[in-house]
Amino acid sequence: MSINFSDLSKGMVIELDDQPWQIMDYERHKMQQRAPVTRIKLKNLLSGAVVEKTFQRYDTSFSMADIENRQTQYMYTDGDYYYFLDEESFDQYELDVSQLGKALDYLKEQMVVEAVFYKGKVININLPTHVDLEVKETPPNFQGNTAQGGTKPATLETGLRVTVPTFVTAGNIVRVDTRTGEYTERVS
Repeated sequence: MSINFSDLSKGMVIELDDQPWQIMDYERHKMQQRAPVTRIKLKNLLSGAVVEKTFQRYDTSFSMADIENRQTQYMYTDGDYYYFLDEESFDQYELDVSQLGKALDYLKEQMVVEAVFYKGKVININLPTHVDLEVKETPPNFQGNTAQGGTKPATLETGLRVTVPTFVTAGNIVRVDTRTGEYTERVS
């Protein structure tokens, strides 16, 4: 399926040079008596590289990438690979550390995530927007000036370090935004 500049939107996955690229941002500039220039910020779904490309023609078109998302469950790791189970077909898929990247900061066993398939092969995962993780380590509360709301560092069960309010203690479950990596609320 072919699309034009006017059909572009953030999050869309197009194919360039036989690789899937996700559109992170785009803008179109039109200067007087010149053809419009479109700048697109793209993320390569295979390598994770982020590039900015400029297109200067009216008739440039893109093709949609053959991307499919399926619900999978993270099962375990053997140190080198992380294994996921397709919830419908019960097929097992493996991804390595370089493919998962920062997703490892939020991934825990039995978690349901979307596996991203390109041309029938799993290439990455999409995390839920928020993840609930247990606080493993944080300094004790302290008396002092907390009129503005105090914060302290905390290490979560996956090894992720976030800043939490002073009332959060070890053993609490906190909700973290996977897009920003920030604490959002205490769950229990």
